[in-house]
Amino acid sequence: MGIEIERKFLVDHEKWSKAPKSAGTYFRQGYLLNEKNRTFRVRVADTRAFITIKGGTSGISRKEFEYEIPVADGIELLDNFAISQVEKTRYCIDFAGKLWEVDEFYGDNAGLITAEIELQHEDEAFELPEWVAVEVSMDARYYNSNLSVNPFNTWNK
Repeated sequence: MGIEIERKFLVDHEKWSKAPKSAGTYFRQGYLLNEKNRTFRVRVADTRAFITIKGGTSGISRKEFEYEIPVADGIELLDNFAISQVEKTRYCIDFAGKLWEVDEFYGDNAGLITAEIELQHEDEAFELPEWVAVEVSMDARYYNSNLSVNPFNTWNK
């Protein structure tokens, strides 16, 4: 069984714009099932595609199972079966011995930039890059599955 232990943060736009980064990868992901305690997602990223099944969140942990599928199948699933979708560019940043995934969103989520770090255990220590701002790990609005149905730009800020 796979367990995902992840913390999520908002990103300071100004500091992020000045940060060194490699080329990002465009992601298109959609949800075939999107319920509170379980999601079934399809993701296409460049020349790879994946099906991911996630369970409900307890703290910052949840069950996760991910399997690579043919890209053509991923595109067809997104085009014909996804009930909601998000699009983003992901940047992978190595910082202080940890991998950070920074997502810049498009469409109705444009303007949102989040950073995630996966951990081995919930109380694992790590350093924050200077471009990390506020932690939103416990705010379900920032889950990609929720952003696909309740986009960032529709929130009353």
